Amino acid sequence: MMWAFFERLLDSSMLSPHGICLLWEPELIWLHVASDAVIAAAYFSIPFALTILVTKRRDLQFGWVYWAFAIFIMACGLTHLLSIYTLWVPIYGIEGIVKAVTAAASLFTAAALWPLLPKILKIPSPFELQKVQAALEEEEIKSRDATLLLKQVGEAQRAMRESMTRLTAVVETAVDGVILFDAQARILLFNPACERLFGYRADELMNRDIGMLMSNEERSSSAGHARRFATGEAVGLRKDGSTFPMDLSVGQAWQDGELIHVGIIHDLTTRKLTEQQLQQAQKMETVGQLSGGIAHDFNNLLTVIIGNAEHLSEQLKARPDLRQFADDICESGERGAELTQRLLAFSRRQLLQPRTIDCRELILSMLKLFKRTLRENIEIRTTFGPGTIRAFADRAQLESAVLNLALNAQDAMPSGGHLTLSTEIAAIDDDYRALHPEVASGSYALISVTDDGEGMTPEVIERAFEPFFTTKEVGKGSGLGLSMVYGFAKQSDGHVSIYSEEGLGTTVRIYLPRVGAGQSVADMPETDEAAPRGHETILIAEDDPFVRSSVIQRVEALGYRVVAAVNGKEALQRLRADPRIDMLFTDIVMPGGMSGWELAEQARRVRPGLPVLFTSGYALETLVEQGRVQAHAVVLTKPYRKAELAQRLRDAFAAAAVTS
Repeated sequence: MMWAFFERLLDSSMLSPHGICLLWEPELIWLHVASDAVIAAAYFSIPFALTILVTKRRDLQFGWVYWAFAIFIMACGLTHLLSIYTLWVPIYGIEGIVKAVTAAASLFTAAALWPLLPKILKIPSPFELQKVQAALEEEEIKSRDATLLLKQVGEAQRAMRESMTRLTAVVETAVDGVILFDAQARILLFNPACERLFGYRADELMNRDIGMLMSNEERSSSAGHARRFATGEAVGLRKDGSTFPMDLSVGQAWQDGELIHVGIIHDLTTRKLTEQQLQQAQKMETVGQLSGGIAHDFNNLLTVIIGNAEHLSEQLKARPDLRQFADDICESGERGAELTQRLLAFSRRQLLQPRTIDCRELILSMLKLFKRTLRENIEIRTTFGPGTIRAFADRAQLESAVLNLALNAQDAMPSGGHLTLSTEIAAIDDDYRALHPEVASGSYALISVTDDGEGMTPEVIERAFEPFFTTKEVGKGSGLGLSMVYGFAKQSDGHVSIYSEEGLGTTVRIYLPRVGAGQSVADMPETDEAAPRGHETILIAEDDPFVRSSVIQRVEALGYRVVAAVNGKEALQRLRADPRIDMLFTDIVMPGGMSGWELAEQARRVRPGLPVLFTSGYALETLVEQGRVQAHAVVLTKPYRKAELAQRLRDAFAAAAVTS
């Protein structure tokens, strides 16, 4: 039936074309043909345009609507073509089917378009797009400005970081201490140099009162927070309770509206010691000039006295009783001449005849003299360094100096003892010269005279070289023996030093210019650059503040970390409190009732196997004989070079490792 329906629908044999309705009027027919043709062409062009749009713009929303609309328009154009064709051929059935399809397409398109209308209305108009584009351009400009601003801020921050890095590097590596504190005297910054000076870690002092770094005298003499740290010289207080002289330079600045103070701290320990040494040298020089002038004038008087006494003695041969008075006058004059000769030696105005001296041969040649001169209860020993040791000095004056020292040693040992004469090559380096600025650095021939007698107090050592100073009873000494040795050494371009401790004895060292110092490289000590280094923590126990400061500086320069103590009691406290301590480096004789070897014994009870390095002005053999220390102990003899210190530290570690 469906097929019959379509056959009947498509059958046009009984139908007439539209041209009949128009009475085949040509003008009217062609008007319809032209109009429908133009409409159909316009309709057919629209789907092509939509197709190109949809295929080129994949981002368009509702693309299927464009395809539906294109089909609808295409169907509309086809109906106009059929309208032209039906003017001559009555295919009204096909035309109806096409119109039905067009109607269906139009209904579908219309039905789909209305729900999309709200969404389509949301699509921005060209005006809105222009506004958006303008806004985007404005945002882009702002973004560029913000980017430029961020770049400038970043560059400023980088410059600030670089400036802070440089400033931090300067503060952290500064040799002098740098400390920052606020108006309430609370510490805000404490650089590593301050840590070394005061013995505190920076985190121990943050926000604490700066007055704890000043001695009690400084705190009591200052008023107000800022004045506690005023510019000028002051006395600093270390963590271990010891004090040191320092020079302060304090400035002020404003930070976030608050007043802050910046202090630069320079350690004056070395300078003060140098000043003391120079003052002592100037005093000795002044006394020498005075004594030399007196000696010359006194020699003139003695020449007259002795000459007249000799002449008077010859004239009184017939009067023995009166001649004895003249002989006594002559003998007293000769004794006075000996005293003036010693004064001339001290003032360095005696006439010297220097020549090359074999130090070993000189000491051996004097042994017979010592055995005849010294008491029998004095045992004489000799020790010699390797190689030939030659000095350039006046032999007679050197023999007189050594004899004087031997006689002084005998007086210091009333119950007998040991006298040790030794010679070796010694080097005076810059560290030793810092303590004795009047001495030139270099290699010297060293002659040492050591006794195990009563020793000297620090007060006696300080004045030992002064002429007429003596601790002996009246009539038993002129006080010119050591001053003569001092003057002879200085006039010979040498140096003399005393190391003495009460109850332990005394060592006097005479440094003389060495002959051929630049010829024997093998005899020279190792350079500091070749000295072995380390990273361990060393506890240094030394009562002398100047020696302690020097030792700390030299040990830290070798790479070690240092913990300092002024006596044995404090050293034990620090050993118990700090488990990082790897070695004890102690002087043998210290105040406070605990010696260095007693400290070492108690320290090894606290820390078994702890390496210990002793230091003393005496050789190891002397200490062992007196029962002061065990024979296998590692001892560093004062004074010593940095290379010797470095080697002895490693020797002490090695000895402890072997023992354990």
